[in-house]
Amino acid sequence: MNLYGQKKKEPNPKKEVGLLLENFSPREINSVLKLPGIRFHNINKVAYYYDKKELKRIYELEKNKDWEGYLKALYQYISNFGVNNFVLQRDMDLVWRLARVSEYFDQTELTKELYRLILKHYRGDVQDALYTYDSLIKFEKPLYADLEYYYRLVEKRLQIDTLKPPKEVLTEMGSEINSHFDEYGMTIGGKNDSQLIFTSKRVVLDTSTINKDLYGERVIENIYSSQKNPDGTWQEAKPFDGINTQYNEGSPCISKDGKTIFFVRCHAPDGSGDCDLYTSSLQEDGTWSEATNLGPKINSYAWDSHPALNMTEDTLYFSSARKGGFGGLDIWYTTKDKKGEWEECKNVGPVINSMRNEVSPYPHAKHHLLYFSSDGQLLNFGGYDIFKSYVVEGEWTEPKNVGPLVNGEGNEFYFAIDSQSKWLFYAKSYEQDAPNMDLQSFPLPMEAKPNNLVRFSGRIIEKTTGEVFQGVVTIIDLTDGIEVAPRKIREDGSFDFELINKKKYLLVVEGDNFFRIEEMFYLDGDKEVQIPAVSINSVLTFKSIDFEKGSARLLPGMENNLHLVIDFLAERPKYRLRVTGHTDSDGDPTFNLTLSKRRAEAIRGYILSYGNFHPSRVIADGKGDTEPIIPNPVSDEEKRINRRVEFKIYFDEYGIAEPLETDPEKID
Repeated sequence: MNLYGQKKKEPNPKKEVGLLLENFSPREINSVLKLPGIRFHNINKVAYYYDKKELKRIYELEKNKDWEGYLKALYQYISNFGVNNFVLQRDMDLVWRLARVSEYFDQTELTKELYRLILKHYRGDVQDALYTYDSLIKFEKPLYADLEYYYRLVEKRLQIDTLKPPKEVLTEMGSEINSHFDEYGMTIGGKNDSQLIFTSKRVVLDTSTINKDLYGERVIENIYSSQKNPDGTWQEAKPFDGINTQYNEGSPCISKDGKTIFFVRCHAPDGSGDCDLYTSSLQEDGTWSEATNLGPKINSYAWDSHPALNMTEDTLYFSSARKGGFGGLDIWYTTKDKKGEWEECKNVGPVINSMRNEVSPYPHAKHHLLYFSSDGQLLNFGGYDIFKSYVVEGEWTEPKNVGPLVNGEGNEFYFAIDSQSKWLFYAKSYEQDAPNMDLQSFPLPMEAKPNNLVRFSGRIIEKTTGEVFQGVVTIIDLTDGIEVAPRKIREDGSFDFELINKKKYLLVVEGDNFFRIEEMFYLDGDKEVQIPAVSINSVLTFKSIDFEKGSARLLPGMENNLHLVIDFLAERPKYRLRVTGHTDSDGDPTFNLTLSKRRAEAIRGYILSYGNFHPSRVIADGKGDTEPIIPNPVSDEEKRINRRVEFKIYFDEYGIAEPLETDPEKID
């Protein structure tokens, strides 16, 4: 039986008649009442909470439209929920009602928390909740850009020697680790993260084995180990001596000192259910002790797997299909008592667990956060995705998807990272229904880092009109070369990232109606910026493009802005450009007209040469001193303003398949 494959059947309870969600309008609210997030202190204490008297009082408060009393009473009642309250629709209706009255009282954070619980646990129609929740977080949730945008920057990144091309980052770990069978359920251990221990379903010759893989060959699940070479490659994996038997073993977890291993064994005679958690200790002679079942406080009649130790090694997390959970596979944990014995296990609660499946927990070795895989969280890219949740004041934060550079359309399981948080190891399948899993390893992206806790946000606006722009924002870590998933600019022009503090970054902003923006910055604490963008829909002038008196010779100081225009045209082949030269009023008007045309032609030639464009994409013209911005200029500065070169971008839906009109007077 696959250690990752067994799934608890989705519950299909009879449809219950819950409270009707009536529209109600509370009286004018002058309250300054603010309630904190709900702490479900009864989880793991009572299976189901019910207080008939208190429910009756809540209904009376609603009937009398005492909305503040209703809010307080409902809040208190729901905070007493046990696990089974989340399974029953009539009780989740109470959560829905609390969310609505909280919204009326402008309790925004509480409202968002309640709608998240509804979306993860409510078994009825959640479209209204989804619509409301999306509106509440409209300008908060990450809008990841299409990865095509991301890969367009490959050439740009190649110029920065600290970065690798993104398409080459994701790498399978090679034939020394992977076989044509499934590999998964790994952990990193040993000095300097030099040991990789993982699960594999490899062919064995023992005819007593009963499992068959996708190829129809006889296999069992065993634990394998590989040592890292000095050059960073891995040696050929070998069976983990002293642990493997004729039964299925997998999902290993080893202590920091390398002397205690926890793992899963299935179908063993001393087991409590399908798969149980076991432990073994390294003895003085270098062999491993006989494996010990962790017993009924931890193991159940059902599937129990995926053990993982926390940073202080006094808490053991695992996944289980036992009853008493929130629906599918849940994450549970057990802690050591004062005698060092493992206590009765507990459920981690409704913030992490959903009505679907949560598996493969992985606590970070140095930070207070938990990684895990789930197909029941609010933002999934497909199948199982990897999420992370922090511990803040003893409570789990809302899980965050670690982003599209890790998660994709298939399934991502068994997340593990090295102790320095530099490398990611996980098992990935590209097909949800018939997974064939291999171990992958690549540099840990920013979204999956444990310490990307500093907020960098901003808005992209037109500097004179305040117009907001749509496009894509990419950030490149110049200090360590960490990959950062690009974001779409929101409809209000905003964007935000969570980055690591005290690092140097490159900001790249691209869109179809403004010039690309590139700027380096050093992040020191939370930072909010307003970034002025230059719209292509306006006539553009650049202060740097200021010719010497009487000359049409291009100067080196002009090149940066000219290449800004070149880059824009290169990336958008259906746009064309008109360059118009203007002079000041000094000198002979006929000479000025000729000079302005020569200047425009010089710029046109430079752009065509460097961009290798079709000649018809750039048109040059000169107006001499006939169209001054400041009539009758007096000062040198006023004359400088009149002495300019203007750039106008045009969209041509037909591209350059045929020559375009080159006479500026005939262009609309």
